[in-house]
Amino acid sequence: MDQPVTSNRLVFLFRSTKGLVLVGIALVAIVAAIWGTLSGPLAELGVSGVTIRVLGMKLAPLQREGRIVILYHSIAMAAVAILVYFITSFVEMKKQERATINTVATVGYLCSLIFGLAFAYFGFNFVFHGLFLFGMSLMYFTGLMLAAAVCPWRKDYRDSAGHLDIERTALFVVVVTTLISALFGAVTGSLSGNGFQTFLAENVIRVNGKPWLQLAIIGHLHIMLALFGAGVLLVVSRWLKFKGSAWHKWAMPMVIIGATILSIGVWMVVPFEEIAHWIIYVGSAILLLGGLFLLIFTWRKLIRERVAELGIKKAGFWRSLGALLHDPLKFGATWQMLFMNFVTTFIGLFMAVELTKVIRMYPADLERIELVGHWHTLAVLMATIILFIYVDAIGIKGRIRQWFGWLVIVGSDMAFGAIAIYELEHLWVAESAQQPLVNVLMLLADVGLGLVLACLGALLVWRLVDLFKRKGRWTKELAEAASAGEVSR
Repeated sequence: MDQPVTSNRLVFLFRSTKGLVLVGIALVAIVAAIWGTLSGPLAELGVSGVTIRVLGMKLAPLQREGRIVILYHSIAMAAVAILVYFITSFVEMKKQERATINTVATVGYLCSLIFGLAFAYFGFNFVFHGLFLFGMSLMYFTGLMLAAAVCPWRKDYRDSAGHLDIERTALFVVVVTTLISALFGAVTGSLSGNGFQTFLAENVIRVNGKPWLQLAIIGHLHIMLALFGAGVLLVVSRWLKFKGSAWHKWAMPMVIIGATILSIGVWMVVPFEEIAHWIIYVGSAILLLGGLFLLIFTWRKLIRERVAELGIKKAGFWRSLGALLHDPLKFGATWQMLFMNFVTTFIGLFMAVELTKVIRMYPADLERIELVGHWHTLAVLMATIILFIYVDAIGIKGRIRQWFGWLVIVGSDMAFGAIAIYELEHLWVAESAQQPLVNVLMLLADVGLGLVLACLGALLVWRLVDLFKRKGRWTKELAEAASAGEVSR
């Protein structure tokens, strides 16, 4: 393999948007595949023991909470970096700003991911812990630079009348509230061993009078996931060319107001826990309206464009439905936003309303299962949306696009639909009939997630094989990145 080709591959992987996103997705997939063997069905089959022995992991039971917290943060940093890559790609900014933000984000998440997992699972070398924190600090600095780059008050990004770009303003609000919310975790973590002990939020759900440091971490966990979702919504808005429509003019204020109220509500959890939750509900509802307006616009647009493409003058219900479902990636991104409300938001609201009357009448483990399922479902469904954006960006079309999109949609929805029923089945199924139902639900969940992972694995294997070709698809994508000014060759 000659030097110029090797150099071009590195430029593609670590400087172009498509390459950076590919590396991030691949690393998250590898971590999920390996660390996924340590729990769940694979652990029950004894695979976890093999993983631990082969890799030489050191898993002391007393350090379990700390390991899991670092694992979550390591994966989260990679996910945030991928979102940043899409933002810098879709949002207008100076070329140097884009290059610097992407570079710092890449170094930051790689340090966090590699050294965080090395510290937590392979021997507690505190040099690695320092590098893990260094990576997290770089990611925070990335956020500061991103906020400066998307600042809507800059003259370059106002319209001809001097008005603010409403979508840019929404993105700025989401970035700034995310930076503030990150401090809840950072400040609390800095007090580790000096008034704060690592814990998992789901383990203290029924503890009364929680210390303010625990409340800060619980708030941090919830708001970071919610604001990541708001960031995904804004990226999808750019991807689907939402800007300029009447729905867009209503949606962006909803994102600004909703994200602001939601963040304030979470920040108030520490001093005013009781009333803070009501503020959170209001902010969440307003933010969800922004997503609903995006969905309405997108579905109408998909139907209109497909009907026009087919030359149909007047489409009935079934033809309109077929037109809507024609592109599983663009339909799927907004569908997943809607679907996650049924398997997370509505269940969460039900549990909050019926917490003392119904939920707390059952064992704590059942409530804990719902909480853990809630967070993981939100995270993975948002990950599928990011995957759809990436697959569309690399130009996958035809039958492969159809198969990939629908398998991911059906697989993820089947899995998380089953998990949603599993979380609440004890409320309406007699105890004697629960185990047969649980067996079916777990089978559906395993098959569904297996389909999603198989699609992801096939995508990554294909990209890896292509990367070793001298004139593979990656060369075309590198040329496109050079034309767009992302890289210089």
